Amino acid sequence: MSRNDSKYFSTTKKGEIPELKEELNSQYKDKRKDAVKKVIAAMTVGKDVSSLFTDVVNCMQTENLELKKLVYLYLINYAKSQPDLAILAVNTFVKDSQDPNPLIRALAVRTMGCIRVDKITEYLCDPLQRCLKDDDPYVRKTAAICVAKLYDINAELVEDRGFLDSLKDLISDNNPMVVANAVAALAEIQEHSSRPIFEITSHTLSKLLTALNECTEWGQVFILDALSRYKAADAREAENIVERVTPRLQHANCAVVLSAVKMILQQMELITSTDVVRNLCKKMAPPLVTLLSAEPEIQYVALRNINLIVQRRPTILAHEIKVFFCKYNDPIYVKMEKLEIMIKLASDRNIDQVLLEFKEYATEVDVDFVRKAVRAIGRCAIKLERAAERCISVLLELIKIKVNYVVQEAIIVIKDIFRRYPNTYESIIATLCESLDTLDEPEAKASMIWIIGEYAERIDNADELLESFLESFPEEPAQVQLQLLTATVKLFLKKPTEGPQQMIQVVLNNATMETDNPDLRDRAYIYWRLLSTDPEAAKDVVLAEKPVITDDSNQLDSSLLDELLVNIATLSSVYHKPPDAFVTRAHTSAQKAEDEEYPEGSETAYSESSSANPANGAVSTPASVAPPSPPPAVPVPDLLGDLMGMDNSLVPTDEPATPSGPPLPILLPASTGQGLQISAQLTRRDGQVFYSMLFENNTQVPLDGFMIQFNKNTFGLAAGGPLQVPQLQPGTSARTLLPMVMFQNMSQGPANSLLQVAVKNNQQPVWYFNDKIPFHVFFTEDGKMERSAFLETWRSLPDSNEVSKDFPAIVIGSVDATLERLAASNVFFIAKRKNANQDVFYFSAKMPRGIPLLIELTTVVGSPGVKSAIKTPSPEMSAFLFEAIETLLKS
Repeated sequence: MSRNDSKYFSTTKKGEIPELKEELNSQYKDKRKDAVKKVIAAMTVGKDVSSLFTDVVNCMQTENLELKKLVYLYLINYAKSQPDLAILAVNTFVKDSQDPNPLIRALAVRTMGCIRVDKITEYLCDPLQRCLKDDDPYVRKTAAICVAKLYDINAELVEDRGFLDSLKDLISDNNPMVVANAVAALAEIQEHSSRPIFEITSHTLSKLLTALNECTEWGQVFILDALSRYKAADAREAENIVERVTPRLQHANCAVVLSAVKMILQQMELITSTDVVRNLCKKMAPPLVTLLSAEPEIQYVALRNINLIVQRRPTILAHEIKVFFCKYNDPIYVKMEKLEIMIKLASDRNIDQVLLEFKEYATEVDVDFVRKAVRAIGRCAIKLERAAERCISVLLELIKIKVNYVVQEAIIVIKDIFRRYPNTYESIIATLCESLDTLDEPEAKASMIWIIGEYAERIDNADELLESFLESFPEEPAQVQLQLLTATVKLFLKKPTEGPQQMIQVVLNNATMETDNPDLRDRAYIYWRLLSTDPEAAKDVVLAEKPVITDDSNQLDSSLLDELLVNIATLSSVYHKPPDAFVTRAHTSAQKAEDEEYPEGSETAYSESSSANPANGAVSTPASVAPPSPPPAVPVPDLLGDLMGMDNSLVPTDEPATPSGPPLPILLPASTGQGLQISAQLTRRDGQVFYSMLFENNTQVPLDGFMIQFNKNTFGLAAGGPLQVPQLQPGTSARTLLPMVMFQNMSQGPANSLLQVAVKNNQQPVWYFNDKIPFHVFFTEDGKMERSAFLETWRSLPDSNEVSKDFPAIVIGSVDATLERLAASNVFFIAKRKNANQDVFYFSAKMPRGIPLLIELTTVVGSPGVKSAIKTPSPEMSAFLFEAIETLLKS
């Protein structure tokens, strides 16, 4: 559409459909063209114009290319809902596929491929056959992609009509774009099939390398991805391939650069000459560094890929560590990735520079970044033995600045350094003990207690230090309690005097009689039995020499790293997960036929296309063939539904997700759940309601197979996706976000905020617990009104819809902080006025289904008492709304 066509989106006429119908059947071409534009505009903004299907199809018989494109666009959108009427367009498609104009021929075939209607598919074959052998390369390249679309609809038909052979012939085409599209189509078809369809031979290889220099950037990505799956016959052939591909490293498009890097890394595995490998590493460094001068989002993608590359080939960027130093305006996600890579590239040669950087970062304002920087110093100490002393010195300097969270992180990493270098740096323990009173985080407390217990013989007042923790033993988290128990036993074994003897008795009593944690109780009984029967055996067990810990900076398993390197420049390399961990693929008709030939469960084929539209961004979805996945799990019977009378189906466990977040309220205590503790809360993120859950396994057995069910409720909340909880080992926890949908599971009767939940796993019975629905999670992001719209809405609603409530105990201290807090929950400030000595604030919000909510708050800033008035088309919800407002004002 031209620049002036925006006018077609502004029409708000009543009776629009009959008028459009009349215009579409006009005898004047210009009028018909304008009418089709109005139809497309209405379709674009979400209006249903399917009733005009026949009238729009009648406009196909035209020589005007713009009008034909618009009609084809309409057909693609509505053919699925009107398959019988779509047949009417077939004759025009077939005729257009033989039009003298190559643009119309290509347009006809492309549109027929996009209309996923079986009745049209059979008519597509003859035009497609002709277009694959068309004289014009534009038509041939369009037809190549159409074959992949047809395969997705009807794979048997593609194989029977010989389209795969025609595609393979196109790889020898003299036009590079035709070659690139043929490669893209074959690669996508290969993903759908479990049989080898696209195999690169030495003849094909030559054609692809020739086309690589001449096709467009996205064509180059397709070809490079295909070449990365080719295994060279020997080192010489690998060197030749790499030599032909190396110029792509200088390309302006980030996707081309990363695809070239991927291809070169794969071929380098076969190259035996160390000089050639060294030169290639030098050539790959500058383009990777250049990626870090792009936008933050591209930097992040590049950093995630570089993270993988340096784990396999650290020499590539060994001399470029300075480019990973964080800039003051880097987003936090870029800074975190840079830190990871700096740790991996740290060496004895550059450690002084790196430590200066880390020390600088530890004084930043972002708490998470500071913690990560302090941990990075500790990881460098563990990784580089010669640099450990310098790292300890930096950590001690950071402890002296007395910033609470810095001190706690430093103590955690120093504990690891003691484990890595036993009997080397214990002289700093006295400095650590000075910070004992400031510790309030479980991991830091546990680390300090471990240090006191491990080196009790070197600390004169070790018993006093441990005794200070014993006072709060019952309230401490399990991690601290376990460490305190072990440290007290160590102290008693090293100093069996009266003080430690009394302490051990108190700890053992607490741990066996006053706790619900089975791990803590069992460990205490074991220690008690050991101490009472054979103290020497207790010494051998508790004071045994511990294994030295190792550097964890290359944390990825070798086989996983291999798979991720094969998928560089895809989402897999950003997530650091194999494609089949997050891409769900479904069976096609072709695979159903193939599955009949194999025993059930012996092989699983995939059908969802995983190649993204390159125009959408620098990273495409995984293009390699994913390994066969295990057969789907057998559905579990609806036990929860039987027990609670619910009617929505069970949601099975999928892959784990571990989002972080604030502490959640405990809904199922470990004492009730036989060691399983569940904390949960409804929350809103990115326009979606989620159920944030934390599962803690305090039992002695692994727990798996978690499933969840919600009883019918006022707002119809139900699980909108699978519950993602991995197998929970004893003493571990997992946090997950469960997407929720509304109005699916509605209950009858009076409205209330009760949410009844049932959770089960494979090892335990069904657990039931209640949660309270915080109404503010339903406020949508588009709730902000203009002042004029607010006033108009307020006046339009009857006075009977206005409800008031007083909150006498609430104090609004800071207006800015309150407005910010309300805005974060999608309650938007509209205006403020004075009424005598009081301030009156007006806010707007929006509930699901577009219901507006108008709020008036009257208060004296800094004094207790807030009067709230609400006006909404749904006054029956006012009790929930007041509860939400009270919660937000108090938080």
